[in-house]
This record gives sequence, C-alpha cells and structure tokens, in this order.
Amino acid sequence: MLPYLIRRTRGLMTAAALASILSGLFSVLLIAQINAALTSDSASRASAAWAFAGIAVALMVCRMVSTALFERLGQRALAELRSFVAQCVAQTPFAQFERVGSARIQSALTEHSNNVAVLFVSLPVILTNTVIVVGCLGYLAMLSWQVFLFALGVIGLGAVGYHLVHLRAIHYLQSASSEQDRLFGHFRALTDGAKELRLHQRKSRVFMDQILGESVEGVRRLRTYGMSLFVISTSWGQFLMYAFIGLVLFVLAGDGPNQTQVMTGFALVFVFMVTPLEGLLINIPRINMARVAASRIDDITREMPQGQERQVSPQVPALQRLELRDVTHQYYHEQSDDFFELGPINLSFTPGEVVFLVGGNGSGKTTLAKVVVGLYPPEGGEVLLNGERVEADGWDAYRQLFSVVFSDFHLFERLLEAPRDGLDEEGNRLLAKLHLQHKVRVENGAFTTQALSQGQRKRLALVVAYLEDRPFLVFDEWAADQDPLFKEVFYCEVLPELKRMGKAVLVITHDDRYFHLADRLVRLESGKLLTAESETAEEPLAEPSSAT
Repeated sequence: MLPYLIRRTRGLMTAAALASILSGLFSVLLIAQINAALTSDSASRASAAWAFAGIAVALMVCRMVSTALFERLGQRALAELRSFVAQCVAQTPFAQFERVGSARIQSALTEHSNNVAVLFVSLPVILTNTVIVVGCLGYLAMLSWQVFLFALGVIGLGAVGYHLVHLRAIHYLQSASSEQDRLFGHFRALTDGAKELRLHQRKSRVFMDQILGESVEGVRRLRTYGMSLFVISTSWGQFLMYAFIGLVLFVLAGDGPNQTQVMTGFALVFVFMVTPLEGLLINIPRINMARVAASRIDDITREMPQGQERQVSPQVPALQRLELRDVTHQYYHEQSDDFFELGPINLSFTPGEVVFLVGGNGSGKTTLAKVVVGLYPPEGGEVLLNGERVEADGWDAYRQLFSVVFSDFHLFERLLEAPRDGLDEEGNRLLAKLHLQHKVRVENGAFTTQALSQGQRKRLALVVAYLEDRPFLVFDEWAADQDPLFKEVFYCEVLPELKRMGKAVLVITHDDRYFHLADRLVRLESGKLLTAESETAEEPLAEPSSAT
C-alpha cells in the first residue's frame, strides 16, 4: 500500500522531500553561523549578520513549502486510500464481501486510512530533523573528531536501546489494530441494536461492560503500552544527550588554544540537536503505525479480489426465460452449527408471472433469492438466461436484470437511477399511490426525508424499485412491516400492475391469506423445494381493486 501511494505521488513527494532536506541543511548552517558569531570579532559581525538573515529567510521559505506540500500529500493519500478501498468493495463478489465483514472495511476506510495519511504529514518533520541531526554530527566532526567519535558512541547506545523497545512497541500496536477491527463491529451493534438494548437492561449492561467496554479498554491498553514504550525510549535518548553535554563540558574540556570554541560549539550543537532528535523519535512511531495500518489495509483488500465479475458497460439482455437447473449453494448455519445446503433447485421464471416463495424461517428463502439475482453464483448446477448458460464473466450483466427490496434493504440519499426527464414527477406519482405524498416528496432526484417508520421506508424502497424499471423484481417479506391497508394495496394493486407491465416478480411472503393471488406458489423447506415446478396457485392473480 505505501509503495503504491508513493508511486501515485512521486513528483509531489520528490518536491516536498527536497524542500524538507533543504530546510534541514539551512538549519545546520544557521547553528554554525550562530557559533561563528559567538566567537568572531566585531569587524566581521556585519557580514555574519547578513549571512544569518539570508539563511533564516531561506529556512523559513523551505519549511513553508515543505509543510504545505506534505499536507497536500497527506490529504491526497487519504483520498486515494479511501477511493481504492471503496473500489475494492464495489467490485468484490457479494459472498466474499460478507466474509470480509463490514466492520473491518469501516476500520480500513477510517482509522487505518487516517494513520497512513498522518505519515505524509509527519514526513517533513522526519526528513528535516534527520538532516539536522546528520548535519550537526558532521559539524561536530569538523570541530573535533575525537569528541565526535565519543558522540557517535553515545548515540549508538541510545539507538540500540530504542530499537529493542521499538520491536516490543510494534507488537502492541499491531495487536491494537486487530482489536480495533472488532471494536468497529461492536460500535455497529451499539447503533443497530439500540432498541433491543433499551428493552433488556441486563443485556445492555453485559454488552456495555463485557463486550464493548472490554474491547474499548483493550484498544486503549494496547496502544498505551505501545506508545508508552516509545516515550520511554525517547526519554532515554534525551538523557544520553544531556549526559554527553555534561561530559564534554566538565570532563573532556581541555586547555587548548581553540578549546573554548570547540566546547562552545559542541554544547551549542547538542542543545540544538535535542529538539530535532526528540521530534524525530516522536514521529518514528507514526511511521510504524502507518506501516501497521497499511498492512491491515493490504490484508483486507487482498481478501477482496477486484474486477472478477465487473464489466465496464455490461450488455443487459432482454428477459425471455430464466431457469435454475440443479443449482446448489452451501453456507454455514449458526443455529445448527453445521453447513446448510440449498438445493438442488430446479426453477424457472418468465415475464408477466408472479411467483410466491414460501417456507419456514431458516428454510433458505432469502438465500435462494440471492442465488436467483446473482449475488451468490451457484456452487453447483447452472443458471440459464434465455436458454444460454450464465458464464463467469457474465454475472455482472445478469444482475442488471433485477430490482430487489431485501428485508434489510438500504435507501441511498439520492435516486441513483440514470437521470431522465420526469423522474421527480414519476416518483411523486408513486408516492401518492402509496399514500406518502404528505410526508415525503422527490425533489431534484432525491427524497426530501427518510425520517419515517420502517414500513414507510419500505414503501420508499418500492418506489425506487419501480423507478429502476428492471424486468425482474424481487420482494423479500416486503409486506411484513405494513398495516392491513397497504398489504391489500401491495398484493391486489401493485403486483397486478407489475404483471401487466410484463415484469417477472418473485415475492417471499408468509401472508397465506394472499397465496391464492400468485400465478405460482413455490414452497421451500430446509433448502429443498417441496412444490413441483408445475404446481400453480388456486386462482390467477387478481385484478387491482378500485380502492386507494
């Protein structure tokens, strides 16, 4: 992930890095100029003042350019990362998306992406301070190579201690990242399960204390351990620096002719080096956090293979007949603690036909619907569209045949169908048909509000399905949240209208009082079809009533 971002921003990165390096060099020149001015005579101070002013201005400009460019890099990196992860999610087969889990994806899009972006904001400090430290050491070597070698020994001792602590700190940060992925799942449960938590005090207490609380505490504890180790190693390095200054001033100082200038230079440079070295040691953990975060993003995106089914402009064929032939699908079933097998399924659909899919809870109805619409390509058997087998590269085009309102449907802020004239008028006509015209309207291709009850929001989802104008519609327990009036509207008005429009319709339902209205009734139990393909309902689908 990090090499990918660097390649994408190579030109900007080079310019920003060059500005940071120049900033470090000018800082070293500035401290050298200060040391020279402290030991110079009055005759040369005028020229030294102009040199000092010029270096200070150049330092200011380089720091401004470096910081601005790296800030721009950070925001660009964040945008690139989020776009990359979002594209991976959009192009990943649905079954694989479910295996990855939304909590890990949310973590990648937020915390992990931010940690990688922070690296780019920290790079000017890291590069500038590295140049300052190296430049100061070079200046010390010019003053006295003996004392310089002693300084290298002190810095080497500090580096060894820092490295040993650093390895342990990285372990804690990696563990914190793993725990945070689980924490995002708990955050989602906190909002999605708000009703259940308020209805059951003991459940709420256990969740808040033992699940969410322990996860929050786990992330806090692991990150605190990791960052505390970095702070300890930084303090150790600072102590060694001050100890070295004391040794130079009070132990190594001699009586040579230039010894005062040398000792002054060493003390001044080391005091000057403390802040850059501290900034360097503080920002190095950000590099490691960025590496850990980039690694987590890599792991997640590797589990979401891109482009396996996506086509740029899929050619959507007309629907004449859709057939499932000996189709099977298998998944883990939590209730039985075993793998649940759907099928073999033999089922067909034609335009202008309304099929009811019925069966007990856990019988596999929703799974079968996902197989029908292509979200779960079959593991066995084949799907035939107009007599031709749907191949691996044709699933994206196949899915464009369907509009679906699942029981756990999602409403987007805007109507994302292709823009067309009269979309608002058509949407408002449908809202009036579903008795929602006084609560919500379609304006500029968007619903004016979604702050409605679950049943009303399902009616909005039905409006969206209408506007998409696909040849095959699937409704998963659509009427479950509706009052009797709108159940009647759905079964006796909406479905007949779709039938007259030549739509193929699959309705998952438990409303047995409307079973006689289906063209065909298909019963599913424990993943097996119990109703023969040829069985029909008692009566054809009724014509719409005149009631509104």
